[in-house]
Amino acid sequence: MRQRNKPWAHEMMEQYPQYMVLKPEEQKGKWHALFGNNNPIHIEVGTGKGQFITGMAMKNPQINYIAIEVSKNVLVNALEKVIQNEISNIKLMLVDAENLPNIFTEGEVALVYLNFSDPWPKTRHEKRRLTYKSFLDLYKSILPKNGEIHFKTDNRGLFEFSLVSFNQYGMDFKFVSLDLHNSDYEGNIMTEYEAKFSAKGNPIYRCEVAFK
Repeated sequence: MRQRNKPWAHEMMEQYPQYMVLKPEEQKGKWHALFGNNNPIHIEVGTGKGQFITGMAMKNPQINYIAIEVSKNVLVNALEKVIQNEISNIKLMLVDAENLPNIFTEGEVALVYLNFSDPWPKTRHEKRRLTYKSFLDLYKSILPKNGEIHFKTDNRGLFEFSLVSFNQYGMDFKFVSLDLHNSDYEGNIMTEYEAKFSAKGNPIYRCEVAFK
């Protein structure tokens, strides 16, 4: 869905350097120093309006979180949540997922979240899906050995494609659910999209996979 342009977004981001990382490439290999601790770093690629990652950060103060989003008009919504709740263990940055290797060193990130990514339903666009093999290469380059991806979507086609993609990449499946909200999984933090789709009765698909 097209987001309304917010010409004031960049100005707002510049006003909160304690949360926004405006030049993330300069932090490569230095993220733990930026957070001021050696806690594990979890990133969400495509953070949207930030309900998931802010909820995770407040629930898990022993983990550092980084919200990654390509749209400034969307990311400022997440920034507003961080400001309102004064969340100290979270950073936000406006970058494309393809730049991840320029921002993190190998093993610097402990876990990657992919939540309700754009399904790009047309076959000719499959390379744009965040679970396509070229993106898996990017995640692998910044995760440690056996590093994990946690993936959620309401789109069955994307979920099936992703399961095949993970399997062909040789990843280990740790958890798979075809109906997350009716499973025994505990501790789920919903995204805005998840709450919306679930309220309509749509099943939520989730899996956890690890690189070998």
